[in-house]
Amino acid sequence: MQISYVVSTMVFWGHEHPLSFEQECQYLRSLGFGIELWPNLNGQSECRYQRRNWTRLAAATRDMVVAMRSRSDRPTLEQWSEQIEGAKLLNASIVTDLQNLGISDGPAPDGNGFAAEVVKMAEQNDVKLCLETGQLAMLKKTSEEFESVWYCLDTGYANLDSTYSFKQYVDDLAPRAAHLHLTDNYGQTDDHEPPGLQGGISRQDWDYLLKVLSKYDNDVVGSFEMCPCMPGVMIRQASEFLFDLLKWPNRPQKHPSYADPIYSPI
Repeated sequence: MQISYVVSTMVFWGHEHPLSFEQECQYLRSLGFGIELWPNLNGQSECRYQRRNWTRLAAATRDMVVAMRSRSDRPTLEQWSEQIEGAKLLNASIVTDLQNLGISDGPAPDGNGFAAEVVKMAEQNDVKLCLETGQLAMLKKTSEEFESVWYCLDTGYANLDSTYSFKQYVDDLAPRAAHLHLTDNYGQTDDHEPPGLQGGISRQDWDYLLKVLSKYDNDVVGSFEMCPCMPGVMIRQASEFLFDLLKWPNRPQKHPSYADPIYSPI
């Protein structure tokens, strides 16, 4: 397994700060992280993946590992085409879910024709699609139908499922996992706490996740997907837990030369 790390732009939600998108990228780059883009700013509906934004996205994320969370507004095939082409430009994978891939939890009257078109577009553009969050059986069934689709293993979601255990998620998804959402919760709601929460996912489950992932020769992106407190605090707490305590490999290396003296969250 080769793993690289990104931070979700979710960490910048809900705070009063003067940070531009370029400063977000510069700050994460200075810490050695890539970035996972969400399609919208928190509380806004305009999609940042629109073609007119591509030049800015490419310039700001230059030399960074980039992943994209797909649009969550039931995108049309035209909108899917636009975000897939944008992902190709950024050399990014796309994390999506069953709903936005046009797949319902029950039998689809017209089959999965919409999803098939999306998967085909991704294959033609050499963009990796990673499927997350949903009933475990449906995730597995979809991956069996579309062999080019990978998994995003969301640790927070796996910790909440009352039907399947955390280890079952790991066992079933790890062989085709190309993306991780590294987040924690108390088992009640998906509140996106930093990994290592006292009373959250157990140390044994975190160790089991790394052990099983290490069995496979996958290129994996591990995304810190967190939102409750200040960005610098969340990134530091998550890093100390994953890299200092659990000894996960390939710790991001800081690049002080990228630091923005105007903005330095703590």
